[in-house]
Amino acid sequence: MTEPPASAAPHLRRLLDLLADDAPAEALGAVSSQARADGVAPGDLAEVERATATALRIRGALRQHRRRELQLTALFDTAGDLAASRDLDAVLKAIVRRARMLLGTDTAYLTLPDEEAGDTYMRVTDGSVSVVFQRLRLELGHGLGGLVAQTARPYATPDYRTDERFHHTPNINAGVLDEGLVAILGVPLLLGSSRGGTGKVIGVLFAADRAARVFSPDEVALLCSLAAHAAIAIDTARALADTRSALDELAVTNAELAEANAAVREHSAAMRRAEESHDRLTDLVLRGREVKDVAAAVAGLLDSPLTIHDPGGRPLAAVRPDGTDFTPDAMDAGWLAETAEESRTGARAVHRDGRWICAVLAGRELLAGLVLHRDGRLDDSDRRLYERAAVVTGLLLLLRRTVAETENRVRGELITDLLTGADRDPEGLAERGRRLGVDLDRPHLLLVAEVAEGGARERLAPAAVRYLFGGDVHGVSAEHAGSVVLLTTADGTATAAGDAARAAAERLGQLAQTPVTVAAAGPGGGVRELVRAHQEATRCLNAMRVLGRTGEGACVEELGFLGVVLGNAQDVDGFVASALGPLLEYDARRGTQLVRTLGAYFGSGGSLVRAKDELHVHVNTVVQRLDRVQALLGPDWNEPGRALELQLALRLHLLTGGRRTGGRKR
Repeated sequence: MTEPPASAAPHLRRLLDLLADDAPAEALGAVSSQARADGVAPGDLAEVERATATALRIRGALRQHRRRELQLTALFDTAGDLAASRDLDAVLKAIVRRARMLLGTDTAYLTLPDEEAGDTYMRVTDGSVSVVFQRLRLELGHGLGGLVAQTARPYATPDYRTDERFHHTPNINAGVLDEGLVAILGVPLLLGSSRGGTGKVIGVLFAADRAARVFSPDEVALLCSLAAHAAIAIDTARALADTRSALDELAVTNAELAEANAAVREHSAAMRRAEESHDRLTDLVLRGREVKDVAAAVAGLLDSPLTIHDPGGRPLAAVRPDGTDFTPDAMDAGWLAETAEESRTGARAVHRDGRWICAVLAGRELLAGLVLHRDGRLDDSDRRLYERAAVVTGLLLLLRRTVAETENRVRGELITDLLTGADRDPEGLAERGRRLGVDLDRPHLLLVAEVAEGGARERLAPAAVRYLFGGDVHGVSAEHAGSVVLLTTADGTATAAGDAARAAAERLGQLAQTPVTVAAAGPGGGVRELVRAHQEATRCLNAMRVLGRTGEGACVEELGFLGVVLGNAQDVDGFVASALGPLLEYDARRGTQLVRTLGAYFGSGGSLVRAKDELHVHVNTVVQRLDRVQALLGPDWNEPGRALELQLALRLHLLTGGRRTGGRKR
């Protein structure tokens, strides 16, 4: 008697146990092999293999999220060291050590200029084994560090020895060769100068490997954040040194000494206030608070209303000094970008039109703009506090983006499976969506977005994540079949689909910095209805592409019957030229209005009287023009079938802006 096939349930439970224990990928992959060896039925075995693949993806997403958390925790620890320590050497060593740890490089080091010697030297190294390298002194402008210092920009090279972008010298090459370094990333330590000046590079922070390596944008942004902390530490230490020097040089009368003591007390109080404020802001980050909480804290400390705007000018938070919210006017994106660029270049807050603006950066990317609504000046301590608030805001925004991207990646796989395999297990997809916080049975709008041919297609998917997690629209997105699909909650009517498509096209175009075309369908609920909505939105997108409506948003209902006709990308140019070509050529050559007359005739239901009123001509003129139409198109032009074809061609010609001016005769 044949034994029944083994059950798949124990193996599925085994996958969950392994995920809970953070087991290695090999252990997860072995589950399907064990199920096959145990004789699980083919259908159940396929389900175990799919579950294994899903478990591996979840494990990868969780490990990436934990790595991001470790990175941000290290940044917060660095901020705490900066606030608590007065030992510059200890703080810089901690920063260099954490740079090496977070980027996983073989070495990390920091160079500072020696103004007396006219060169730069190794201030701190971590992981270095070469005495030659540790004692290396660099001439100004030479090597990768010289390029970073000259441009005030981060630079990375996968192979230092073959990179010709910077000036190689024998002593630098000897030090790098003795240390065995190959891949190097360097970022500037920027410190603002006097008002109206430019940012000053006071050093360079490096991370390097002894093998070829390409540094990712996230790694560059992380090292830039650490460099910002190092610049603050150096600036603070110099300020304290200046204070001590001023005290040492004071050999004055009692009155002058009293005045100096008052200045010292005032400076100490300002430093203490700055430290307490920085501790308070750091605590907000460590407690996982929102951008609005940072805005409220800074508005209270500086006793002025504060708004935080995204790069497109939309407000993310707006708080008065008493902690109450208010509704600010939308910031002009061009003005904000121009002023934020000035703030980024000078590495300082700038004053424009009765407001103080400070750029919130991740590397060279503008994440947001802090706007302090205050016409009066900021003293040095308040200005320093304001600029530190921008660093904290950047950390929060990077954390939110990391979490949003991780969540959207996991949930986006649900959309991919919905569009590729909904018929296999619709109930399972719905249940899986509920576990991920996406109720597929609720009404949703489905949007399909694409960039024009030759556009920056790689920017669209990240822009969709920022669109869904950075405003009033909530949902999930995924890349599918060369476009990006967005599933957003909705309770409106079909007309709301067109409004949503237009709003998405405008916002995604701003975020991706390229025209984005969006088609929408719905609202609809349920797995099968959402699949039909995707098919409808795809047809609508095809129709918009044919009509040349790049960079716009629409739904099928707004296109009318043309959406159905053009949904499969028919040859509109050929159709219009075939139907109206002789009339278009005649009008272009003679300056007549045969096409307009034919449209007015059909539009008036074949009435010569109503047609002549619309055209503002005599009825005999209409008759003469229609005779010419018959001579050009043939005696059957007004037969029902031919008339329908001509009316459709006229409508297409009108919708496409009358751009077609010729064609072939029938």
